[in-house]
Amino acid sequence: MLTTVIGAYPKPKYLKLPDWFNADGGTDTQYPTKDYHDAIKEMGIEAENIFQKATEEVIRDQIECGIDIITDGEVRRENYIHYHCRHLDGIDFNKLTKKVARTGNYECWLPTITGTVKAKEAFLVREWQLAQKMSSKPVKITIPGPMTITDTISNEFYNSPKKMGEDLAEAIKVEINRLAEAGCKYIQVDEPLFARKPKEAIEYGIKNLEKCFEGIVNKKIDKITHICCGYPDKLDAVNYPKAPLNSYHEIAKMLDNSIVDSISIEDAHRYNDLNLLSKYKNKKIIFGVLKIASSKTDSEEDIYNRVKEALNHIDKERLILAPDCGLGHLPRELSKKKLKIMSEVANKF
Repeated sequence: MLTTVIGAYPKPKYLKLPDWFNADGGTDTQYPTKDYHDAIKEMGIEAENIFQKATEEVIRDQIECGIDIITDGEVRRENYIHYHCRHLDGIDFNKLTKKVARTGNYECWLPTITGTVKAKEAFLVREWQLAQKMSSKPVKITIPGPMTITDTISNEFYNSPKKMGEDLAEAIKVEINRLAEAGCKYIQVDEPLFARKPKEAIEYGIKNLEKCFEGIVNKKIDKITHICCGYPDKLDAVNYPKAPLNSYHEIAKMLDNSIVDSISIEDAHRYNDLNLLSKYKNKKIIFGVLKIASSKTDSEEDIYNRVKEALNHIDKERLILAPDCGLGHLPRELSKKKLKIMSEVANKF
């Protein structure tokens, strides 16, 4: 049984880059635009060497843990959403606007859309090429989806989130095409907002997700979407806000009929009714089996039993094991320990 990770991995301590895993948080968080640029400047001419060293370390960890489809750990990113937005026209990082996000769970100052959103120069292709040269396993690239970006950025230009999402999808498609032409096989567009807002996902979100992948030059890519139910603000958070558990069921039929190949869902922190898996007739399911907000080591027996139960609803060839979400909150050694346990379980099937 194949294994993968979702995206983020603990940044090495020598990589002094602010991100939302080490932010102070709170209900009135200032987005760290200046801190991010200052950190890059402080690295000076060694910045690229530091990033490559960190990427190589993250890749080596995953391979040693037995992961089949790896990522670069998103080590260059302060967070995967705003990093991508930095490479789009129409978004002003010097103009921060206060906004309530994630269906009212967070209030923060965010970069602002001030004009039509468009793709600029390629940026992920080079990052993928550098990472793939370091790896004996395929490297997956992760990208924020249109609906999730619209919720994680301020806007003073568009009159509707649907139109904003359409333009974002067109911009994302440009970068996905670049990746596909370069030879990247695994491309993942993250849409956690689908679980927060299933009604909007059905109305326009899934269509915009499909638009991201439409007309891809290299038809052999694995078109992936990751849909988590909520991310903690710190390790060992227990009652952090999560999306309604039924959201996955509401969007399953439309996703199963979409052009997406693989759908990534959480299951470790909060078990699903596994009849959900039976709703997917053709898609591969990336199944979350590791808790990413817990410092407790996951039980190999519990994971094995959960996977065994899942196989009553989906065939083995369409089930891929993964953590629930990114591993950024976890210490490096704990991340490795969890990933090794997951790989050992996968090898038993």
